[in-house]
Amino acid sequence: MQSFAREHSRWYRPLSRRPTLELVHRMSPANSPPGRTVHVVALALTRPHPELGRQLFVARRSKGRRHGGLWELPGGQVEPGETEPHALVREIREELHIHVTLGRRLGAATVQTEAIAVHMVVYSADQFTGSIQLVDHDDARWTTADALDDFDWAPADVPHLPALRTLLTGTQ
Repeated sequence: MQSFAREHSRWYRPLSRRPTLELVHRMSPANSPPGRTVHVVALALTRPHPELGRQLFVARRSKGRRHGGLWELPGGQVEPGETEPHALVREIREELHIHVTLGRRLGAATVQTEAIAVHMVVYSADQFTGSIQLVDHDDARWTTADALDDFDWAPADVPHLPALRTLLTGTQ
């Protein structure tokens, strides 16, 4: 912890009371120091459609939230001590009220947005249990590879569009 404090001394000061809560608060994207990278995970949830082929679940961020009105793959931030798969299963349970069985890691990309960099890792899944309920989103759709360019995507999702298109079409 001492090397962490030295490395981030510009913005990190440990507290004697409840340091974990303070650290999580200080590390949230809204309170991030300049040049900070936020590690997030996202889900490429797919399903087969008999006429349209493979479809991808996409969701629109609710107005009033960061990137409100933009479309994204659901997911969220990896908390300290969490693995990417555990973080993604937790985030999907919180955001969509479903349980997913993760598939393979599709890729990772880092995008600079506003004052922070977002390092987003995408995992695939084609199996889930439960009924999807939107919490952080105001709309959701199942879409095809041909329609991916019709959405106004959140910045961190854009670099993943080629991999998503490949996932949906099965081409390399």
